[in-house]
Amino acid sequence: MQRIHSAPGTISPVGPYSQAVVTGHLVFTAGQIPSFSSLEDQPESFADQVRQTFANLSAILEAAGSSLSHIVKVNAYLTDPDQLGTFNEVYREILGHAPPARTTVCVQLWGVSLEIECVAELIDKGQAK
Repeated sequence: MQRIHSAPGTISPVGPYSQAVVTGHLVFTAGQIPSFSSLEDQPESFADQVRQTFANLSAILEAAGSSLSHIVKVNAYLTDPDQLGTFNEVYREILGHAPPARTTVCVQLWGVSLEIECVAELIDKGQAK
């Protein structure tokens, strides 16, 4: 099992957890938020926040030996039901080629408008990084 504490280009975890854990041929990510470098450093528009969150996920998946195109399951947490339309548009833009299974719920979050976690396959399933 491999643990990725802090992938290059992402903010360090704010608690005692790994950004991703690789086990077998799967990568499990912790929830990612739309920050560039800190909670105060986020895109202004919700659409750009979704894109930044996926960019953060992409960096973590790459560090683990996977990619956005290898995602099999997404859990998305939004703070406002009115965000769903915009979220779906950006989601389709990023993962529309073959959308993975997904759960989306509305919750209260601390200082961010969304959080996304995922499970992905390793690019080379025969070899954990």
